[in-house]
This record gives sequence, structure tokens and C-alpha cells, in this order.
Amino acid sequence: MDLSQAIECASAFVFPGFLADDASLSAERARNEEALGVLRAAWAEAPAGREPFSFDLVRSLADRNRDVCDRYGIERLRDVNPSSLSRGLSPAELIHAVAVLQHRTDAQVAALSGPDARDLNVAWVDAPVSGMVVGIDIETTDRDPARGYIINVGLEFMTIGPKAKPHDPFAGYFGLPQMYAEKGVPLADIHKISWSDLEGRTPFREDRKVQEALLATLTAYPFMAHNAAFEDSWFTLHIDGYAEARKAGRVTVIDSRDICRRVDPETRVLPHEQRPASLESWARRRGTLKAGESERHLGLDDVELMLATVQAEFAERNMLA
Repeated sequence: MDLSQAIECASAFVFPGFLADDASLSAERARNEEALGVLRAAWAEAPAGREPFSFDLVRSLADRNRDVCDRYGIERLRDVNPSSLSRGLSPAELIHAVAVLQHRTDAQVAALSGPDARDLNVAWVDAPVSGMVVGIDIETTDRDPARGYIINVGLEFMTIGPKAKPHDPFAGYFGLPQMYAEKGVPLADIHKISWSDLEGRTPFREDRKVQEALLATLTAYPFMAHNAAFEDSWFTLHIDGYAEARKAGRVTVIDSRDICRRVDPETRVLPHEQRPASLESWARRRGTLKAGESERHLGLDDVELMLATVQAEFAERNMLA
């Protein structure tokens, strides 16, 4: 699919009644997701201010695709690889995260890590870290932001330092289409969120005030998440204006999972099957999660666990300013 075809796909009016059988719905989903990939690449590669279309076109196509997935049966797509989920942050973004927390330039960090961030572990421990961050975690109904919904957001602020404590917590739940009252909330086996938690609540994509508040927060402070590429991918398609702010350099993303992999030497010696860089495993090693306890997979609880574990790791390595 070329760019003109992708724009045509995103701009087309599709009458829901024409997509009634599984084959038609499956084909429409595949077409939408191919178009999303083409559109996102073209928009990202275009010089700022000279994009061939507004990013609103991308978000609206993702919204339409979400409806197609609902009617097809999102539970049937659980094992289908996500098409709109980034696999990780770029080396430049990882370098920038270190530079922000160390109050240095990207060039100074890259001189230690290499432009490919291969030796970013060296840069992390080369200078103390400090500064305000907002920790954030979301719970969703699918891995792919073009297929599922954000149903829970938790966030908290923390000024990294020797006596840092999270403060000003926020937790919010967001609604789903009515069909899920009978079908049940997708991925409830992971996040334990039930229909009773969401009934009567406004869906995230319809809650403009929450989107505006989150965008203001994410552009005011660096945000930290465990496997932050996940939150970044979801915010791109679910928060109006986020993609534009991200491209303009007004959003700084810090991946605590990458911090774990770079800074904690145990991640290099523990067996892969123990998932040493997972938040739960890391937190147990740092004593922020007791033996026998488990990660809750709920927004605010996971944010508090992540921030406490990051703080404990920085203290263990004498990295705090």
C-alpha cells in the first residue's frame, strides 16, 4: 500500500452494515492496520510543519479500527502480533533520558555511550541523577493501541534524590463499549479489572479533559514507565496532540526497564526464564516487593512499585545527587 492508498483508506466512509461477516471484518482490520503503518511512517519522516496530513487522520483511523476489532471479537486477536506497538525506544531517546536526569547534553552522554547507546550503562553511572519525573502506568484491553482501549491510568510525581517520595497520586478508570458488559473486560485475567469497575465511565478517547490534563503533564515533566515504549505507543494513538508534542521534542520518555537492564548487574547473570528485567523480579531483588508478593498490574500500584524500585536501584549504585 502506498501513501495515497493509505490516505484514501483513512478518509473513506465505511458503513458498518457492510462489514458483517468474519472475512470482511478481518480484511478491513488488516487493511486499516497496513494503512496506519504507512501513515505513521510518512508523518514521522516529514519535516515538522510540512506533514502531508494532520495526525488526526491517523487517530481517527485507529478509532475506526477499534470498532472493527470489537465486532470481529478482540479476544480472537489476542495472539495476533500488534501492528501499532513499538518494540522499544530508539538509542537517541535512551541517551536523551540519561542526559535529562544528569542535566547534561545528549552529546556528552553519547560520548560515553556511543551513538548506538551500546555503552549506556557507563553513562548512567558516570554522573549523579536528579530531577522531577512523573511515573505512569496504564492498563489496556489489548497489546495493540489500534485494537484496544485504555481502561486505567495511574500516575505519581517524584523528585529523584536521596529522600525522594512519590506524591500527588492520580488513578482513573475509563469505560468500554456496552458489548463488554456481557462479554467481560478483555485481559481481565491480567489486570483484574471487571465491568463493575468501568460501568458508566466515559471512554478514554471521549474524555477530552483527561487527555488535555495528561498531555499538559507529559510535556511539563519527563515521564517514566516500565517498558515505556508501550505507554508511548498507546498515548500516540489515544491522546489528542501527543504525537505532535512528541515530534516537537516536548515529551521526554524514560524507560525504567532499560535502567534495570543497564544499571543492575544481576540482569546479566540471572537466567532468562526468571525475567530479571521485569518490574516484579527487579522489585524483589531491591526489596521493594516482599517474597510472596506479586506485581498487581494496576496503574497506580505499579507506578508506586516502579518509582520505589528505581529509587532503590539508584541508591544501591550511589547514583543520587
